[in-house]
Amino acid sequence: MIGIIAKKKEMTQIFTDNGIVIPVTIIEAPPCAITQVKTLKNDGYYAIQLATGTKKNMNKPLLGHLKRVGIKSCRTLFEFRVDDVKQYKVGQKINLSMFEEGEIVNVSGVSKGKGFQGVIKRHGFSGGPKTHGSTSHRVPGSTGASATPARVVKGTKLPGRTGGNRVTVKNLKIVKIYKEKNLIAVSGAIPGSRNGIVFLRKIEKKGKK
Repeated sequence: MIGIIAKKKEMTQIFTDNGIVIPVTIIEAPPCAITQVKTLKNDGYYAIQLATGTKKNMNKPLLGHLKRVGIKSCRTLFEFRVDDVKQYKVGQKINLSMFEEGEIVNVSGVSKGKGFQGVIKRHGFSGGPKTHGSTSHRVPGSTGASATPARVVKGTKLPGRTGGNRVTVKNLKIVKIYKEKNLIAVSGAIPGSRNGIVFLRKIEKKGKK
């Protein structure tokens, strides 16, 4: 579904008229320009390519691609798959007017990288005994598989790099939209660090084919 490129700002809380506190994440979503409309005939699928932000150093092929739509530079270029591209055209602006307060959206981003971590932090292992002479506190324990197959099975939970993965949080409610400031507040937490790039997507309504 169509969406918009945005930037995660911070978390705060909003009080409802009934005095209920809702934890929200503030997302900055300036207007994005459509740089390319992909069709089934030309590209094999339907999609809308959006550009946002500015960047000093860019390669010439990308500069030429953006020059056709009158954009000097962009920091982020991303495309959204759509079912129909008839209502979109190159140079058109996509902004927060496509969303409504109370609407449910999906938010995607890259989670915070935590480097190389052990099994307790990475997989939530409980750890070994702390007393009675035990020396196995935060180790993963035995990983062997006896004589058959005589190797460590692929997929075994072991220490390794943690975070820095593409994560999508689904069914987040839009609590408030500040169109004049290009800000949108969604309930709950979203992946990524402050000022990290995220993607807000409209979701298909239930019962709609």
